[in-house]
Amino acid sequence: MTTTYAALLRGINVGGRKKLPMAELRQLMEGLGHDGVRTHLQSGQAVFATGRGDEESLAAELAQAIEKQFGFRVDVIVRDHAYLTAVAEACPFPAAELEAKQLHVTYFSESVDAQRFAEIDREAYLPEEFRLGDRELYLYAPEGLGRSKLAEHLAKPRINKGVIATTRNWNTVVKLVELTRE
Repeated sequence: MTTTYAALLRGINVGGRKKLPMAELRQLMEGLGHDGVRTHLQSGQAVFATGRGDEESLAAELAQAIEKQFGFRVDVIVRDHAYLTAVAEACPFPAAELEAKQLHVTYFSESVDAQRFAEIDREAYLPEEFRLGDRELYLYAPEGLGRSKLAEHLAKPRINKGVIATTRNWNTVVKLVELTRE
């Protein structure tokens, strides 16, 4: 049975230090035996189908192949359509009423518990808010991610210690659901 997945790459860009052209990423993934490989935007999302492996092994395989071919390490999270759909449907904020720049999802490589975020004084960051899921965190940032003090705090290494975390805006969250549906 074939499953369609999205690979979320953390910290790559089309220029600069970790340059990873999407056409080359597609070729690399096809070389790994994946079918229907497509990329979304230039910021590290790829959709593919495969009948082997699980999310963790597929992420590790892709990260290793990128390092071998491009010479730098990239953190990768792989999620299937069912998970991506569940994340979009479980959004605790009124997504339909917000601009995409105001709502973000941080995907984690594994489950995280609330204790990891206990030190955050949520009141100090209002009107910004976050809600924790199992392997995701929803962030409402009315002024956008670039101006968010809460996002800056949530990205601190001591909070994310031991897990890979990568954030996508709401438009990308919805698009990944669409792309993996096929």
